[in-house]
Amino acid sequence: MKTAVVFYSLTGNCALIAEEIKSKLDADLIRLHTEDEKPRGGFATFFWGIGVMLGTKKAPLKPYTFNPVAYDLIIIGAPVWAGGPARPIRDFLAETAIKGKKIALFVCHNGGVRKAPEQLKALLPGNEITGETNFISPIKNIESVKQQAADWAIRMRN
Repeated sequence: MKTAVVFYSLTGNCALIAEEIKSKLDADLIRLHTEDEKPRGGFATFFWGIGVMLGTKKAPLKPYTFNPVAYDLIIIGAPVWAGGPARPIRDFLAETAIKGKKIALFVCHNGGVRKAPEQLKALLPGNEITGETNFISPIKNIESVKQQAADWAIRMRN
């Protein structure tokens, strides 16, 4: 089964999960980056994310290559910002026609998953959502989260 892991990660949490999934499934990795992505720390990262989420403008993505037709399973990973999936993932899904695919979803958060998985599903009509999960503070819990990601990835493949 040809698999892609498409994700956005500003602070590295979703990247950690995506890399683990890639290694378990021999998947293609498509990391999305915004045009305005630059190193920020602490509250600066938080306020930038809130501004992107609450703003009416898109978070323009740097060019990427992704053809959903080439994949049997697409795993989409997003951080949770302001209670929903990060704006870069929402913008990616709005500009990419993904239809008739098996989709698995993961979100990364620091204790507030809220309705992010349901919001992601709503952005993917016409697809079969085969699974979803969430990861709490991956970088702070590396070993346990990596095992959780590996186990989940193997279940999504089957």
